[in-house]
Amino acid sequence: MSGFIAFAIINVVVVMALAPLYISLVKKMKAFLQGRKGPGLLQAYYSLWKLFKKEVVYSSNSSFIMRVAPYISIISALVAALFVPLLFIPDDYSGFGNIILLLYILAVGKFFMALGGLDAGSAFGGMGSSREMSISSMVEPVVIVLFAAIAFVFRSTNLFEILREASHGLGGYASLWLLLIPLVIVLLTETARIPIDNPETHLELTMVHEAMILEQSGRNLALLEIASAIKQLLLMGIIINLFMPMGFNLQVLFPAGILIAFGAFAIKGAFLAASIGVIESSVAKLRLFRLPNLFALSFFLSVVTIMMEVLL
Repeated sequence: MSGFIAFAIINVVVVMALAPLYISLVKKMKAFLQGRKGPGLLQAYYSLWKLFKKEVVYSSNSSFIMRVAPYISIISALVAALFVPLLFIPDDYSGFGNIILLLYILAVGKFFMALGGLDAGSAFGGMGSSREMSISSMVEPVVIVLFAAIAFVFRSTNLFEILREASHGLGGYASLWLLLIPLVIVLLTETARIPIDNPETHLELTMVHEAMILEQSGRNLALLEIASAIKQLLLMGIIINLFMPMGFNLQVLFPAGILIAFGAFAIKGAFLAASIGVIESSVAKLRLFRLPNLFALSFFLSVVTIMMEVLL
């Protein structure tokens, strides 16, 4: 078995195993800070299993778009998982890892999720898709400039090379710390979390992501939920392996190194997921017209990083 095939299998298995866990951990931290018991850490797995056993119901107004959108979303999420190494970097990554291509793959999943929301003919679905595309039109330029800044810092657009260099320490990349805040803002935006969106609300005046998948049911809803959880984990993985690379890409025996890297990533991921819960419990959801101010901060810090790398 080649190194990249082993990496692909391990990375996808780790993504599928940990993605629902961190969704539950965020909810558990929010419940703890609010004085509630909250769901168990395995609740997300139980909920997904229950959805897979339920019947899929389609709107009489829907077309094939609503039927294929969940599968395209999960496939794009799993393909994106091959571009973000979580535990180690294979020696032969066969052209994978391009940041620009990663952004396009994630955008495909978002695009078809929005199409699925429109296809049902529901007022809520159309409203959620419209809001999602409005937010995307504001944040996509920020995402492009942010990842361009990362590419300028490491002089590469390949995420495998970037993370391999970052695993040696950030001593020579002081400007990279300016990008921590933009990365967190992008993480919260792309995963529909407070202060951009509230993933737990069903109020028609505020929901965005939930409105898009409101007409989905059964197995299709489970696939969309898994795709969203995977997207959150991949963005978390980029932040973790850039700024907390301890235990990543260990040069030890393969089985032992994988287990150590998995344990280290699971702990760091739990810390970041708990931090997301703290952020969501500490701030209120922003009004739609105030979101550009938040995105402007990310854009400014990214541009400053690029100027530092170019001029200094």
